[in-house]
Amino acid sequence: MNEQRQRGAVCGSQAMPPVTALRWSAALTDAARRHSQDMVSHNFFDHTGSDGSNAGQRISEAGYRWTSWGENIAAGQPTVESVVQAWMGSEGHCRNLMNARFKDMGLACLRANGGTGRLTWTQDFASP
Repeated sequence: MNEQRQRGAVCGSQAMPPVTALRWSAALTDAARRHSQDMVSHNFFDHTGSDGSNAGQRISEAGYRWTSWGENIAAGQPTVESVVQAWMGSEGHCRNLMNARFKDMGLACLRANGGTGRLTWTQDFASP
C-alpha cells in the first residue's frame, strides 16, 4: 500500500499525487479485525456493523483518537496484492488509500466458514 502511495494514482478521473507512507497502528488493526470478524460471523458484507456501528465508532472503541477516518472492505481476494489491486480499481477505495490526510492504517483479513471460505478484508485509515 505504501508503494502505491509513493507512486501516486488516478482514482476515477482524479489524479492523486504521491503521498507519505502510512504508519501501522495496532488500534486500527484491532478495529479492522473486529469488523472483519463481525462480517464473517454474521455472514454479511457492509461498512455498517451488525450492531449499527460505523468505522469511526469502531476505531474509537479500539482506543484511537481520530480527527478523520476511512475504511476499505473487500471479500474474496486471495492475497494482499490482489486486494490492493481491487481497491485501486475502485474510485472510492482508491481515494481512501491515496488520501494524504490519513497517517495511520490497520488491516485485517479473516477466512469465513471456519477457515475454509473466502477471505474478508477490512482496512481502516485515520489521522490522530
